[in-house]
Amino acid sequence: MISCKDASRLASQQLERKLSLSEHLQFRLHLAFCIGCRRMERQFRFMHRALGAWMSRHDASTSTSTENSK
Repeated sequence: MISCKDASRLASQQLERKLSLSEHLQFRLHLAFCIGCRRMERQFRFMHRALGAWMSRHDASTSTSTENSK
């Protein structure tokens, strides 16, 4: 079974790319037994969604400001 350090790395990487089948299975097996890493994965997903929402709003307000200054 993978370590918590490896699980943390995979939790981060799964937000940016599709994990290989082997990585996915090892990660899910680890999460089945490790409550700390399950919590960490939820926090990573929350932060990823929150940052994405903030970036969308920030980009929209930046483009609106640029258009208004013309």
